[in-house]
Amino acid sequence: MPTSGGDSGGRRGGQIKRESLITRAVNSVFSFVRLAEFEILFFAFFVIAFLKFKDLISRPEYNQIFVKKPIDDNNPWPY
Repeated sequence: MPTSGGDSGGRRGGQIKRESLITRAVNSVFSFVRLAEFEILFFAFFVIAFLKFKDLISRPEYNQIFVKKPIDDNNPWPY
């Protein structure tokens, strides 16, 4: 038996409540992050590894590896 007034459980006569634009944008970003979580972490790992490697090889003591050492003809193992 339908009641008069109030929400009757359907969309008849009532407006559909729609979330705000910001709420929908935030929800879509979170759903994308949940969907692509592995790919995001995979990419972040390589970015962090690249930055650390770049920092390590920019030090002067690392560049000493590339300096030519004098060759001693008497020594069969100069390095």
